[in-house]
Amino acid sequence: MEGELKDAIREKIIHGLSALPPGGTRREVHVPTIAGKTLAVIGMRRSGKTTFLWQRLEDRLQAGDPREALLYFNFEDDRLAGMHARDLHQIIETYYQLHPGFRDQRLVRLYLDEIQLVPGWESFVRRLMDTEKVEIMITGSSARLLSREIATSMRGRALEVLVHPFSFREMLRHRGSEPLKPLAQLPKAAASTLRRHLDDYLAQGGFPEAQGAATRDHEALLRSYVDVAMLRDVIERHSVSNPTALRWLVRQLLGNAASSFTAQKFYDAFKSQGIAVAKDTVHAYIAHLEDAFLIRTVSLHSGSERQRMVNPRKVYPVDPGLIPVFDHTTRKNTGHALETAVLLELERLGARIGYLRTTSGYEVDFHAALPGGEIWLIQVCVDLGSPDTLERETRALVEAGQQHPQARCLLLSMDLTAPSKLPPGIQWQSAASWLLGEPTA
Repeated sequence: MEGELKDAIREKIIHGLSALPPGGTRREVHVPTIAGKTLAVIGMRRSGKTTFLWQRLEDRLQAGDPREALLYFNFEDDRLAGMHARDLHQIIETYYQLHPGFRDQRLVRLYLDEIQLVPGWESFVRRLMDTEKVEIMITGSSARLLSREIATSMRGRALEVLVHPFSFREMLRHRGSEPLKPLAQLPKAAASTLRRHLDDYLAQGGFPEAQGAATRDHEALLRSYVDVAMLRDVIERHSVSNPTALRWLVRQLLGNAASSFTAQKFYDAFKSQGIAVAKDTVHAYIAHLEDAFLIRTVSLHSGSERQRMVNPRKVYPVDPGLIPVFDHTTRKNTGHALETAVLLELERLGARIGYLRTTSGYEVDFHAALPGGEIWLIQVCVDLGSPDTLERETRALVEAGQQHPQARCLLLSMDLTAPSKLPPGIQWQSAASWLLGEPTA
């Protein structure tokens, strides 16, 4: 058995040093540049982490690194079943047997995909960082180790690299429709086409494998993603004793994007249906679902931790395409999907995000503190054509802006032209333009 494992490792190393990068749509992902850290690529299953790993390898090739100094190794291989931490040294030793001149002489970059399938992998990676001249990037999302736990298990030796499903711009790039000019400079027909692409993105979402799938297949595929994540990353990982309650909770959360929720609300709903679930269990289920990247939650923005804890949170799916899969009403979900897309874009920007409630009780969708210190107050709306809608959306921003004078107040809508009149201090931007990262005029 040991000889078979060594043969499999050697074969995988030879292949991993010669295989051509598979390509794929280029991703726009923030990668930390702090030296001496392992990079842990985290995110929802099927969001494109492995493809991103290959793209990083390809970047190093284009920068001039020799191919033999770039090793991709995928641990999802039946020949490696039963592998333990004590066996991992065979990978590095076999590699340096093939390239002995590299050891201690030049930097070698290791791309270790799904390494968490090997129990005790953390000590191996930490030892490599301490004793070999290497840079390491790892990925993982399985029942044995949830994505976010990859970073924490490294005890400060790893930094997170967050990969969500496609952003709006990435989806356009995948379709070959990425605009070459800002929205304001596009001809009317091109701007209308871009708006139609945004409608598609909000309805279908950004999971790479689901792009272009027929409606029936698309829904089945996304549902399978959720089922696998629930089973492997929540039910098996945390020994969930009431999967029926968990599945009901998931349907409610994913089908009611941007809605407020409390554990008490769901506890009462379970109780009314005769389902015995403790309130602490509801809290735990929600935390597990967020750790598995199925949902994202946003708390009230407040300087008081108690206020953040006692007020409802808002919940969003990790991709707008999940909303119609789990909302079985006939309502149109464009507004909730747009708000979800804005939240995910703020996460990609690295913002600290909350929602805001003014003194008068008006609500602003997002308070976002960006890494550079800039603060945005963002209100999201589908259509501002009605004067009543415009007044309702702007009054919350006006009052919030008075309470947060250092913040930039931004109104986003699906419209392609600005409202005729906005209150002082309020800026408008087309949602398509903002999601593309274009500056506000």
